[in-house]
Amino acid sequence: MKILVSACLLGENCKYNGGNNYNPTVIKFLEGHEVVPVCPEMLAGLGCPRTPVEIVNGVVTARDGKVVDTPLRDAVARAMVEIKTLGIDCAVLQSRSPTCGVNQIYDGTFTGTRISGSGIFAQALKDAGYRVIDAEDLPYKA
Repeated sequence: MKILVSACLLGENCKYNGGNNYNPTVIKFLEGHEVVPVCPEMLAGLGCPRTPVEIVNGVVTARDGKVVDTPLRDAVARAMVEIKTLGIDCAVLQSRSPTCGVNQIYDGTFTGTRISGSGIFAQALKDAGYRVIDAEDLPYKA
C-alpha cells in the first residue's frame, strides 16, 4: 500500500515554528508500506519557520494579516496533480492544520480554539475520493 503522509509526522522540520510533529504511532502504522511525504506549506514556499496561518472566513491568512491563500491553494492543486500519478491508497495527515487537518481546524482567531472542519489539502483529497485519516485516529499505539 502507498500512503501519503504529512511530512511533519515523519519528523521533518517543516512546522511553522521550525519543529516537527514526529509521531511514533504513525511510524508504526506505516511499517511495511510505501510512504510519500508531503508538506503543502513548504510546497507553497512559505518557509520554515514561518508565521502561523489559519483559515479566516474561508481565506488562509497568517497571524500578521498577510493573505497566503493563493500560494497554498496553488500548492495543493499541484500536489493533487502529482498524487494522481502516484497511485496513493490513503493519506495520514496532521491534526488541526489549516492544510492537513482532517476532522478539526483552528477557528481563524489564533486563540487555539478548534472547530469542526478540514484543512484545504485534506478537503481536496476527500473531494477526490481518497481515504483520509487523522493521525490522532490511528488504531495503533507505539
